[in-house]
Amino acid sequence: MTTRQTSLRTRSIKPNDNISFPIGTILAVQQYYEKLGLPAIFGRHKRRGRDINALVAALVSYRLTENQSVTKAADWINRDAVLDTLNLEGFEQRTLYRVLEIIGENRDEIMAGIQDVVFSLFDFEHTNINMDWTSFVLYGTQCPLGRYGYSRDHRPDKQQITLGVSELAHPINLPVGMTVRAGNVNDQVHFKDTFSQIKDRLREGSLVVFDQGANRKDNLDCIECHKLNYVTARQINKSDEETWIKDFDKDTAELVDADRGVYALKRTYPSRTTYLYFSEQLYMQQMASKHRKVERLLDEALQVQRSIDTNRGLPRRYQINNPLIDCQYSYQTKLAQLSDEEARAILQQASITGREGFFCLVSSEDLTPREALSVYRQKDSLEKIFHSLKNEIDISPLRVWTQESIYGALIIGFIAQLFISLIRFEHQELKHTSPKFIKLSLMNLTVTVEYMTAGSQRHIYSNFSPAAEVILAHNHPFG
Repeated sequence: MTTRQTSLRTRSIKPNDNISFPIGTILAVQQYYEKLGLPAIFGRHKRRGRDINALVAALVSYRLTENQSVTKAADWINRDAVLDTLNLEGFEQRTLYRVLEIIGENRDEIMAGIQDVVFSLFDFEHTNINMDWTSFVLYGTQCPLGRYGYSRDHRPDKQQITLGVSELAHPINLPVGMTVRAGNVNDQVHFKDTFSQIKDRLREGSLVVFDQGANRKDNLDCIECHKLNYVTARQINKSDEETWIKDFDKDTAELVDADRGVYALKRTYPSRTTYLYFSEQLYMQQMASKHRKVERLLDEALQVQRSIDTNRGLPRRYQINNPLIDCQYSYQTKLAQLSDEEARAILQQASITGREGFFCLVSSEDLTPREALSVYRQKDSLEKIFHSLKNEIDISPLRVWTQESIYGALIIGFIAQLFISLIRFEHQELKHTSPKFIKLSLMNLTVTVEYMTAGSQRHIYSNFSPAAEVILAHNHPFG
């Protein structure tokens, strides 16, 4: 009599010593690490003990995979199969901190070495650059770099550092410089460090593109002094209102972007060319924002008026909430004599300036309005690099160890981003592939080390993807 199975049995799982890890990431890091000649750049800074190049490659690999703390990095690397792949022997957690400190102590020489090899290895079609600055939250209060400042991460309660990045412009889009300053250093001041780091790599006449936050006369003079050109934005001033905006007419302006309804006027001076743009799309966005602000201000005034009418205390956000401050104050609104529409009209008059939809660019070159706008818009590629550094490469959150180790951690992140950008630059089929997808494609390519009897091992590779095969085509370990 045969017995037939009529229900699913619980699958039995037996623990074993097999290990799986993302081999694709490690192989890609090793490939570009050798290609850029980084062993010579880092090797001169540590000759004893553990191999610094294997440790740096391990840190970059970890940055592109799980990417948590340095403690977790040490645990992730200190597995026999991973150590074998990285040509490392086991080490203590403090070894990684020491590596970061060594990198930080020699940061200027290391960044110069990376620039040397990048500009010598590739024959770039141009050396126009985009420059921009951002901030990173710093957890801890003991690092001299940590300062309170304008937080791009919307964490004004935390100290921060500021980071400047220079990038070869479209279609290259390769980060080639990084500078670090204290968290309260503004873009106009930070500009000097970022520009000084990259200026000698640029060909005469190259364009330097940056936003209005770093636009200052001595910065513009510095660019021209080095026989370079610039495109930047500047604030609209009273003179612009009186001479351009007041009489602006779309019929006499040049249409430079039909999709967004962008019109332009151009004025040429002996030392610069100035461009005034009006964008219908920007106008609609800014007017919608202003109307939301009007409604918010009206709602606040109504809340205060209701508190006055009912003789009740003001809502907490309008009070000074500090037990050490004894303050008596009174509020009076204009709402008693106004209708809602009259109140809105007053708020709109105060909020709407007449500059809505307008923006201004300035260049040392006599570009057409269309060319100037195109060059400036392409600077947005740096915003994508910042997004990648904060989300895919995931530099933050930075924690206080020593100042040098913070520099070191940032350089590890920069190298990881450089490798991702190089992948997109070298492989046109991946040019428009997001850093997140490239990172996941490499992470998904895993190797499982199966431990057999008598101490033998078997390596099983899985989860190949077209992107990973393209990236590793010249360094393929899979027969």
